[in-house]
Amino acid sequence: MTTTRFVIVLIMCASTAWSQSKTGTSIGQFLLIEPSARIAGMGNAGVTVSGDIQSAYYNPAAIGYVSGYEVQFTHSIWLADITYNYAAIALPIEELGNFSVAITSLSSGEIAVRTVERPLGTGELYTVTDLAVGIGYGRQISNRFSVGVQFNYVQETIWHTTMGAFGLNVGTLYMTEEDGLLIGASVSNFGTRGQFDGRDLRIQYDRDPDINGDNGALPASQFVEDYPLPIIFRIGLGYPMKFSEGNLIRFAVDAFHPSDNTESISFGAEWMFEQTFFLRGGYQNLFLQDSEVGLTLGAGIRTPFDVYNVGIDYAWADHGRLIETHRLTLGVTF
Repeated sequence: MTTTRFVIVLIMCASTAWSQSKTGTSIGQFLLIEPSARIAGMGNAGVTVSGDIQSAYYNPAAIGYVSGYEVQFTHSIWLADITYNYAAIALPIEELGNFSVAITSLSSGEIAVRTVERPLGTGELYTVTDLAVGIGYGRQISNRFSVGVQFNYVQETIWHTTMGAFGLNVGTLYMTEEDGLLIGASVSNFGTRGQFDGRDLRIQYDRDPDINGDNGALPASQFVEDYPLPIIFRIGLGYPMKFSEGNLIRFAVDAFHPSDNTESISFGAEWMFEQTFFLRGGYQNLFLQDSEVGLTLGAGIRTPFDVYNVGIDYAWADHGRLIETHRLTLGVTF
């Protein structure tokens, strides 16, 4: 084979590899559901957004900008009536920095067990549940630069079969000047591989069904391969445009490089009036191959209540043929 032919074959092989879809090559897909109704309304462009603890999902460096104790809770009826909940707590400690705890929960609800012999159901019910617990730390290195990290334990359960894995999120956030351009970057879900195991994988096995008289009910276990978590790299820019005191528009754009899908871009904006009323809009995952998502809209309100500041945010997101999703976030700072 001549050198020219070898190069042509190498290019063709590489092109085939690059064209192969990475979809379905990772576990823990529930980790990719963005929790914050505020940022979801902005097209989920959140790597440069701070000011509340749920921003740490997009960039752990946002933990460093938390100024007080804070609790936030998000509830969403996800696709196919799946229930999604996310709770986060910020714990600032003087001289040490800011700590956080985050809990993600997803449940399919009860599903009828069906088999080949009984396609209408066996009378049993099962559920699919996902859980992630994260402990984070963030600190402002200077008044313009912050870093953060979050350690996660991830668990998926399908009836009696369970998978566990550990993940790591890291991020940085840099402000070029006061009230100026923001540059953020983060890596999420870098960690161990997970493998399902449990009694649902135990079967009775007949080594040779063509032989009569042998043991046709040998105890055996099905082998399940291990898979990585869905790693995603985010990098983004943000810019607050101030028109007057209490009247500001915050622009944000993020670029995504996931381990199990194609690259995409999300962008959005948030209009704030008197630090009380908020309107948001955006577009998520532009250029994503076979994308079903797109336009997002949202609104929010902040109001003081005694020694507490209470915030409520809502977001709507288009999901194409899968219709739409809604998020509602309630937050309290003190």
